[in-house]
Amino acid sequence: MNNKETTKILFVCLGNICRSPAAQGIMQKKIDQAGLQDKFELDSAGLYGGHAGELPDHRMRIHAQRRGYILEHRSRPVKESDFFDFDIIVAMDDSNYHQLKRLAPTSESEGKIVRMTDYITGFPGYHSVPDPYYEGASGFELVLDMLEEGCDEMLRRL
Repeated sequence: MNNKETTKILFVCLGNICRSPAAQGIMQKKIDQAGLQDKFELDSAGLYGGHAGELPDHRMRIHAQRRGYILEHRSRPVKESDFFDFDIIVAMDDSNYHQLKRLAPTSESEGKIVRMTDYITGFPGYHSVPDPYYEGASGFELVLDMLEEGCDEMLRRL
């Protein structure tokens, strides 16, 4: 993907309290289990800054913890420097994807933006990772299932 020793990945959703911190936590655990900590740097951010400084949604933390993921990331908004600092910027849904494309300061940085669903094949009919914020427990479980598959595939490809 790049010439550097470390691949830097930024996961992005709307508020940075459900999907993107879960993706970050899932990917980090997979990287740790594979012994690849020195090969990757991960972060997550949101396109809406209203949750800045907050931990992930308590429901997401509970569902993730049941699967062995500890989500301690503090929400932050996407910054212009992210487009230069990260090698891959992963959008959780089409709205995030298009907003990131509009925010990208250069065509090179725009080329770093991908969809999480580019790595998910086992969920036909889903063209994005749905926001579980207004869903019940099944919504959070679905998102975690999708993110686990997507992170497995992303790590395999990288």
